[in-house]
Amino acid sequence: MSQTSDSCLDTWMGREALAEAMIPVIGRLYRENNVVTSIHGRSLINKSTMNILKAHRFARRMSNTELLLEETAPLLNALAELELGAAAIDVARLTEKFKLEGNGASLDEFLRAELAEIVGKRGADDRTSTDVVLYGFGRIGRLLARLLIEKAGGGHGLRLRAIVVRRGSDKDLTKRASLLRRDSVHGSFEGTIRVDEEANTITANGVQVQVIYSDNPATIDYTAYGIKDALVVDNTGRWRDAEGLSQHLQSKGVARVLLTAPGKGALKNIVHGINHGSIEDTDQIVSAASCTTNAITPVLKAINDKFGVIHGHVETVHSFTNDQNLIDNFHKGDRRGRSAALNMVITETGAATAVAKALPELQGKLSGSSIRVPTPDVSLAILNLSLEKGTTKDEVNDYLRQMSLHSDLRKQIDYIDSPEVVSTDFVGSRRAGIVDGLATISNDKNVILYVWYDNEFGYSCQVVRVMEEMAGVNPPSFPAKEPAAVLAALAV
Repeated sequence: MSQTSDSCLDTWMGREALAEAMIPVIGRLYRENNVVTSIHGRSLINKSTMNILKAHRFARRMSNTELLLEETAPLLNALAELELGAAAIDVARLTEKFKLEGNGASLDEFLRAELAEIVGKRGADDRTSTDVVLYGFGRIGRLLARLLIEKAGGGHGLRLRAIVVRRGSDKDLTKRASLLRRDSVHGSFEGTIRVDEEANTITANGVQVQVIYSDNPATIDYTAYGIKDALVVDNTGRWRDAEGLSQHLQSKGVARVLLTAPGKGALKNIVHGINHGSIEDTDQIVSAASCTTNAITPVLKAINDKFGVIHGHVETVHSFTNDQNLIDNFHKGDRRGRSAALNMVITETGAATAVAKALPELQGKLSGSSIRVPTPDVSLAILNLSLEKGTTKDEVNDYLRQMSLHSDLRKQIDYIDSPEVVSTDFVGSRRAGIVDGLATISNDKNVILYVWYDNEFGYSCQVVRVMEEMAGVNPPSFPAKEPAAVLAALAV
């Protein structure tokens, strides 16, 4: 029986009240316990009532059932009573596990057993803090700053201490702060930003960031600003090999370097979720690969693990980037001199071959090309794959949806099957790539997959994950294991 208009409104207002009541609980868990709560990887920290409602509704796209606030609100309240230590807790997955494996236990009993290692530790955080310097403050640098400020919490983990830029004008500091505050693609910064011209600092949501002017990565004394053993993230793309990037290590106060571009030579190219376990304490310089490599490698691994990839071609429809010309002008690269705002531009991509650096089993199996298009952000990778094992559209889609929910690649792979989505719908996605299930084509052993990706923000999230691995500052994550029934379904 359908609801009347009055009962619909009453139901909505009741859900609104539940969401409103969750906000202080989420905030208290974050501030007092260093607990970051999320719904299928989507953070609940500093979210509005409407955003919390949308996150619950969005869960329907992930698991085919809407997440009920009547279930999550009691769970959050129960978490707040356990005096938890630092952790990352996925409320949706924990709710699902309670329903599948509660075995008649009360919610309190289930949570005490599931979170036993952090119960009663009230905010205890064994992580050491790591100073971070952003060398360059362009598109990726500013998004990394936003993410690091968002994750500042109680000061543990990654601490953004400084940015290094070349002075652009007399009003350089104010302009840098303005670019952090306002973004034409990603919207306004959520919070407050203050500038101290005398001290050359930008303070965002209480995080004070020193602005250092330099054009030589080898001659900066970071210790003069109280920075030590820093992780320098080079966003300039100016140096891509170990020799060039090692200049950072000559500056006082630097311990390690991360490149936000494909590395050349013997540098490890890390795609988080795939080969981040190969990072060793002795690795002083590491690359976070490219946005496209991060988008396609997790999906390719998932497909290869279940169906086997014989060979394939990757075509990327990529938003234009800052190295192209707005109007026709000289450019050292082929075709890139033509106006990015007016043309589709065929160009090369190394992403297909770069996949093998993170996933050696696909060595020599992939080719790739790219078309730059007149959009500022969000790109699309089309994976045309020949498989060892035949499959159907429904089978491959259900498998990838389950991988996005319950596998070790859930932070990298997202899934959607809406018939109305377009590129702008994925601005701000925190996953490396989003499989568009309705676009999937399957002809037994030939499968074509369409993978959207926010080549700026989604990639920046992957970079932060690599930074956390390098610094060893990941908090424990819960639920630590998927329900047995889910694992059994994935294994089929």
